[in-house]
Amino acid sequence: MSDRPSSWALGFTAFAAWMLILIGTFHAIDGLSAIFKDEIFLPVQGYLFKFDTTTWGWIHLVVGIVIVLAGLGLFSGAVWARTIGVILAAVSAIATFAYLPWYPIWSIVIITLDVIVIWALTAHGRDITRVD
Repeated sequence: MSDRPSSWALGFTAFAAWMLILIGTFHAIDGLSAIFKDEIFLPVQGYLFKFDTTTWGWIHLVVGIVIVLAGLGLFSGAVWARTIGVILAAVSAIATFAYLPWYPIWSIVIITLDVIVIWALTAHGRDITRVD
């Protein structure tokens, strides 16, 4: 058995890194939209996680920036970057789930991407650290 990681594992990890960068960018754009033009969002009545749309905007902007940084960190192959990537993908999925009434279809797409990132990092992430 070779110590060399499979190209599939490296590909999945690189995919997860790029997806985190993309997801973080989407969060940041969504956050900026909510901050600067919150009238484009429909008001939701009687929802448990009822925040002002601007508050949701700031949450998405901050989470998005941190996720982009984690995605960039994954290219180093460090264990801390994988761990942070999994944690932030889970945070992204939870925040997006709570944001579901404002953008249902978009939220489902982001949650799906978060789950794929978590899978890629937990199933294949350790292989990128073995690259010489």
